[in-house]
Amino acid sequence: MKKWLTFIIVAMLAIVLAACTATKDAGKEPEKDKDAGKKEEGTKAEPVEAEKILYLNNGEEPTSFDPSVGFNAVSWSALNNLMEGLTRLSEDHLAVEATAEKIDVSEDGLTYTFTIRENAKWSNGDSVVAGDFVYAWRHMLDPETASPASFLAYFIEGAEAYNNGEGTVEDVAVEAPDDKTFVVKLTSPNEAFLNVITNPSFFPINEKVATADPKWFTEASSFVGNGPFKLTSWDHDVSLLFEKNENYWDADVVKLDKVEWAMVNDPTTEYQMYQSNELDQSGVPPELAEQLKDSDELRIDDQAGLYFYRFNTSMEPFTNTKIRRAFGLAVNQEEIVDYVTKNGEKPAHGFVTYGFIGPDGKEFRDSVGKLVEFNPAEAKKLLEEGMKEEGYTELPKVELTYSTSPSHQNIAVALQAKFKEVLGVDVVLQNVESGVFASEQKEFKYQMSRSSFLHDYADPVNALESFITDSSMNRTTWSNAEYDKLITDIKNETDENKRWELLKQADQLLMEEMPVFPIYYYNQSTLEKPGITGILRHPVGYLDLKYTDKN
Repeated sequence: MKKWLTFIIVAMLAIVLAACTATKDAGKEPEKDKDAGKKEEGTKAEPVEAEKILYLNNGEEPTSFDPSVGFNAVSWSALNNLMEGLTRLSEDHLAVEATAEKIDVSEDGLTYTFTIRENAKWSNGDSVVAGDFVYAWRHMLDPETASPASFLAYFIEGAEAYNNGEGTVEDVAVEAPDDKTFVVKLTSPNEAFLNVITNPSFFPINEKVATADPKWFTEASSFVGNGPFKLTSWDHDVSLLFEKNENYWDADVVKLDKVEWAMVNDPTTEYQMYQSNELDQSGVPPELAEQLKDSDELRIDDQAGLYFYRFNTSMEPFTNTKIRRAFGLAVNQEEIVDYVTKNGEKPAHGFVTYGFIGPDGKEFRDSVGKLVEFNPAEAKKLLEEGMKEEGYTELPKVELTYSTSPSHQNIAVALQAKFKEVLGVDVVLQNVESGVFASEQKEFKYQMSRSSFLHDYADPVNALESFITDSSMNRTTWSNAEYDKLITDIKNETDENKRWELLKQADQLLMEEMPVFPIYYYNQSTLEKPGITGILRHPVGYLDLKYTDKN
């Protein structure tokens, strides 16, 4: 035990020293010009107002700044401040008018007419026109784009057929009768529509710029946005620099001059940078959670989403449902949140998170109950039965893959230990760089792999629809006709009580078949420097710096 403890201390010291070396100058404010604000000798110098620069950490390189492709948190946080859709989430987490100043809805709830603001402009000075939305939404649905977000637009008439290669782009019911009018027709009434289109995937794209340069989104020099900030520097895998966008239609409310984003994918290093004032915000390292829980700088916000693992149901031994369930029931979610992550997360016992209230006034999660719980005896029994069904005398090699991050590694090691303890199975761990991990998981190259889900809009079906057959979000190869029908019925059901029952059935079926097993539901546990105000973190939504100030 002493040797093990010594090893941990030495390893942590090595990380700390490496982090300090690697980030020596990261995030530091530039030295002030000694002559700044001086006038000619003998005259009184005018005070120079200091720039308001917010220092944040994005964790890692954004997947893409093409809004149709960057479908994850490391892209959304930045995109939501560089660009803006027809609607935007308010300080009360409600979808309100943004680039659109007026929204008209037909009596049957199918046709939405948006009037684009006259003063809505791109960061290069071009006017934002309705055609930019037509271009962007068609781009998202184009099969060639392979957008992981395309399913979100399937409620638009003609969208699914075009995205599946069965229809034409002209069949997609989006049009621009004139430069300031954008019209969308839905297949059925959808109360969540205005909330859904706050997602960055529905942001416009400057058609003129994108047509001239198809790679417009890959560098700061070519990037054009229409949000509160503009992208002025992008040192790939190192940092991003935003500046206030003077062309933004609501620029008067934007108080920050700049936002500097580091890309440090280590919670300990991030916290050290926060302590040394290189960052204004930091996550809470698990090993310091107990020490910092009463800090005046700690804020905890709700977040609709969960951390989970996927099985590849086409790879042995996880072709067998009982073996998948055996591994799922061998996981002790309570131990992971209490002793590994230690940030006050709730253990996950179903796929749909907390935060959704049904027509009966009850939490969805509480109504469905605990569908997946730690049960060693049942796990062993299911493994034996599954192996017998498959004719295994020995379980095929099992490999667990996670993307590079100390927090992911800690959870993977905890799972590895539990699978050995409960099932007697030696699981091999594989660590893969984040960018490679994302692409290879989509290509079904992993047997069992970590994942996460953040809600795109505030409805349980958003989580559950990820696992219909051939969904780009599925990434398990699992297919179930009964489940597919449930999701279709949910989307077409207008009786809220009946719809809620169908949602419960879908959550239950997903956990029975277990192509995935849940670990914990997210929260947002953040350290924030005094004097920082107005950072919006929505339970369902994206980091918003439009109203942020720094004193």
